[in-house]
Amino acid sequence: MGVFKDEAEVHKYIGGVFEKGLADPKIGPKLSGSGVILQITYTDPDAVVTVDMPNGKVYAGATDLKPVVELFMTADDGNRFWLGELNLATALAKGKVRAKGPTSKVLKLVPAAKSLFPAYREMLEADGRQDLLSA
Repeated sequence: MGVFKDEAEVHKYIGGVFEKGLADPKIGPKLSGSGVILQITYTDPDAVVTVDMPNGKVYAGATDLKPVVELFMTADDGNRFWLGELNLATALAKGKVRAKGPTSKVLKLVPAAKSLFPAYREMLEADGRQDLLSA
């Protein structure tokens, strides 16, 4: 079983860090300027997070939006990415993370995402989620 207990936790933390990024005055314009609609399908637990970067919105579950890039990974790998412990390019190359669409568009966003790693950690610490921090 994965570190997240359910879909709601995936949305709270992973969806939440995307929301923080989109709202950030420095990071938000980089994300929205990318023109990317990113849909991430997680397993264990099953969850879908759709990030409409141009419009600055994060959706829990399936939407009618047509993603530019789709990523497929375990929720544990999503957690590891936001903790700075999973290199997305390497995970894609090794097949640990699968993608549909131009992955180069997502890889260009990794530097902006890295600046959100501390915010993700702070969210987990604030909620006393040592289980997610040490996963």
